[in-house]
Amino acid sequence: MKKQHITTKELPLSEQPYEKCEQLGAEALSDAELVAIIIKSGTRTESSVELAQRLLSMEENNEGISFLAYTTMQELMELPGIGRVKAIQLLAAVELGKRISSFSVEKKSFHGPKELARRYIPRMRHLLQEKVILVMMDTKCHIIKESVVFAGTVNSSPLEAREIFLLALKHRAVFIVLLHNHPSGDPQPSHADLATTRRIKDAGDLLGIRLMDHIIIGDNEYISLKEKGFL
Repeated sequence: MKKQHITTKELPLSEQPYEKCEQLGAEALSDAELVAIIIKSGTRTESSVELAQRLLSMEENNEGISFLAYTTMQELMELPGIGRVKAIQLLAAVELGKRISSFSVEKKSFHGPKELARRYIPRMRHLLQEKVILVMMDTKCHIIKESVVFAGTVNSSPLEAREIFLLALKHRAVFIVLLHNHPSGDPQPSHADLATTRRIKDAGDLLGIRLMDHIIIGDNEYISLKEKGFL
C-alpha cells in the first residue's frame, strides 16, 4: 500500500513551523523547522520539514548544522528537491548569520587580537581560499575601514605591501592589523607568513603607519603574531 504523503499544512498547528514560530518564538524551532521556513516548500512527495531533515542528514562529521557554513551551492543542489532558488535562499541565510555574529553595535575599536579574531572567525573559518583582510585605524584605534586586500588559492596568498599602504594612506590610517585564514584549519604561521609580516612591518615603519598585529584564523581558533613575539 502506498504511503500517504502529509503536507506541512496538514500537521497539527502546534507542529507547523510558521505557526510554532509565531506562538513560541524562533528559539522553539528545531534545526529542521528553521531550514523548512527558509526553503519555504518541499517536493511532491515530502513536506518542507522532511526535505530539511534530509538536507541536514548530509552532515557526516558530528558538526551539527554548522556544516552549512561551508557547503557550496553545487553541493546543495546535488540533493534532490534542492534547486537553484532553495540553494540561494540557504546560502543567503547562512551569510546573514555570519554577518550578524560578527556585528557589534558599539563603535568598533581595536582592543586586542582576541576581540578582533572573535569578530572574524565566523566569517573566515570555513573559507576554502585564503583571504587577507586589512583593518585600518585612527590615532585612537577606532576602526576606520576594513577591506579585503587579497583572495587566492589554498596554497598561495601573495601579498603586496604597495596595495596595503595605498589603502591605508587613502583612508588616513595610523595603525593597521592584518588578518588572514588558513583553509586547512591550522593557524600556525608558515615561513611565508612570517616573512610577509616582517616586510609589511618594515614598509609601515618607513611610512609612519604601524602594523599592530597579524592574526591568522584557523578552525575556531587563531594565532596572533604579536602575542607570539613576531612583531
